[in-house]
Formats: sequence, structure tokens, C-alpha cells
Amino acid sequence: MTYYYKLGQIPHKRHTQFHQPDGSLYHEELISTQGFSGIQSLLYHRYPPTQVYKVLEQRSIEVSYQSEALHHHHLRTIGLSAGGDAIESRLPLMGNQDIAISIARPTAPMAYWYRFAHGDEVIFIHDGTGVLESQFGSLPYRAGDYLVIPSGVLWRILPDRDVEQRMLVIETYGHLEPPHRYLNRYGQFLEHAPYSERDIRPPETLIVHDDEGEFEVRVKARGHLTRYLYHRHPIDVVGWDGHLYPYALNIADFEPITGRIHQPPPVHQTFAAPGFVICSFVPRLVDYHPLAIPAPYNHSNVDSDEVLYYVEGNFISRKGIDRGSLTLHPGGIPHGPHPGTYEGSIGKQETNEYAVMIDTFRPLRLTEVAAQLEDQNYFYSWVNA
Repeated sequence: MTYYYKLGQIPHKRHTQFHQPDGSLYHEELISTQGFSGIQSLLYHRYPPTQVYKVLEQRSIEVSYQSEALHHHHLRTIGLSAGGDAIESRLPLMGNQDIAISIARPTAPMAYWYRFAHGDEVIFIHDGTGVLESQFGSLPYRAGDYLVIPSGVLWRILPDRDVEQRMLVIETYGHLEPPHRYLNRYGQFLEHAPYSERDIRPPETLIVHDDEGEFEVRVKARGHLTRYLYHRHPIDVVGWDGHLYPYALNIADFEPITGRIHQPPPVHQTFAAPGFVICSFVPRLVDYHPLAIPAPYNHSNVDSDEVLYYVEGNFISRKGIDRGSLTLHPGGIPHGPHPGTYEGSIGKQETNEYAVMIDTFRPLRLTEVAAQLEDQNYFYSWVNA
């Protein structure tokens, strides 16, 4: 979990009078998970966050999934066209009851604020720089960042101009946490954890708006996107404190765990969520037993589907994989290293790959968009390589 943090002005005591310069009260808002039992933050607004003056539309955003035979998939996403903002440019590729996975290539800033009402979001920044703006403050991002956005956060992405943007987007129908085995009973990261509190970057600057006009908020919930209008700027928070806030963790700050023989994917785990986990593959020394085989062994997924998003570098067990490739190895059939890579890895001392892995515990379904990106020969590459 995130650590306690505060930004801006807050009163000495919770739920007590906190006066604005004109004598009126600031308006307190508690954002909490699991009712009142999970992590939470208290925010102090100039104006009540409830003052919606118009509901514009509610449009369906249901995703069309395709039916396909059980086999391995390789999606080439590098050539996807860019355009739109960070929400409008999303192309959903796969999902299930717990998760939705998309690619986004925004070119424009969001002119509105957005909230996903059913769970947390993770946006992995493959390429690009910019700012994630929310009521918790401004958070600059860069390539390699995981942007973790809790469900209660109202946000927008402002990409830097003339900087190419490429994002892997993960929506979770639940809440994201570090693996519990990395934490002590007080919530502090343990010494053997591959990252720590120092690696988590919270919002840096609280910019308080006091504008009047017409401001739009879009909320994704219950299969629809609803648009709301406010007369007051929604980013009017003068201070907040707590454990719930958006943050960044860069993949380069994940410290790999290595061993004399091949280490299984749980050593790469970065986050846990209901129904899936996220892992980070980073440059590392490979197995150093004198008889070690550094390439992964064959594996039958009995209880999970495995998704790999290839970020940078040379991938020790795969051929024909590009930057931006995305593979899906579904449960029910084994997967493993491509021919020649198993033997070819012997004697290697390091690997220079970056990749994001998502293991789901319920079957994933591909969208119709994903079908257009399919490498039709991938399933046969184990015999044709």
C-alpha cells in the first residue's frame, strides 16, 4: 500500500471546522475503499464536490469480444495510429470480469476530467512525457512509469507537445496493491522487496483552481460513460492527507531478484489485484549455476492466462517479437521458449529486456480490434521457427 502523505493546507483535527479566508467553511470529502475499512484520504474543497448542474448523456461503452479457438496469440501494436486524448485513443484488446487491457496513443490533452468508478487503473507509459493532473495535485510522468490511479481519483492526462505517447492501460475491477509478502504487518516494505517507499512518487504540486464557467467530468460505470457539467472548477482542493492518491513507480526502479537456477515469474511480481497480478521484467543477471539454462522452461498454465507486453530489449526466449508486441498464452495448453532459444541461452550472463506481464486467473477474451492485429503464424512458430 502507499504510505501516509499530505499536500497543501489541512486542519489540525479531522472533521472539524476549517475556515476559508472569507470565513466560510472548506468542504471536507473522504475518499475511501472497502467502505470505511480500506485505505482513505481526506480532501478539503473550496466548493462542495457534489454540485452537478447538468447530466449530458449516458452512452454505452460495451466492448465486442470475438470467439476464437484456443491457441497462443501475438498482437503487433507498434503500428497503431495515434490520435485523440488519453481516453478517446484507447483501443481495448482483451478482458474478462476482472480486467480490461488496452493500448492508447494520445496526441491531445484531455479537455475534461475522468473517473473509472469500478476500480483502480494502471497506465504504463511506454513512450512519452507529460503530467497526470488530479484533485491530489500534478504528477509528472516519463517513459517506464506505472501510473497507479485509485478509483476515487478525478484525473486527466496532459501529454507534452510534440512528444510521441504510447501507453498500456489496465483497468481493474477492484483495487491494486503491492504483494503482501513484500510488506510487514505495519504496511512497510520489507528489506527483500524489489522496490520500496522511496521509489513511489506521489503528486508533487497542488494547483488550486477557483474558476467559474463550464467544466466537464466523465465517469465510466456500469457499462456506460456519463458526462456531468459543473459551474465550478472540479480541481479546487486546497489540501489533503491520507494513503489514497495517484502515484508513479518506474519500471527501472524495480530491483530484480536472481538466483543460481531459473527463477519463476513470482519473483518479478510488482502488483496484485483481484483476479490477476502484474510483473516487471527488467535487465538482470541470469542464472549462474554452472549447468544453468537461463531461458524459461516449458510451462502449462493450469489456472491462468499469461499476457506479455514487450517494452524494450532482446527477449531471451522469443523470436519475431517487436517493441510493442503483446502475446497471450492462454491456460489449457503449454507454452515455452522458441526452438533454439533454450539451448542458445546457455552461457549467457545477462538479459537486457523490459516487459510487463499480466497473469489473469480467469480466461481472457480478445476484442474484434485485437483480431486485426493478429500475427496469424505465431501459434505455429514453435514448429516453423
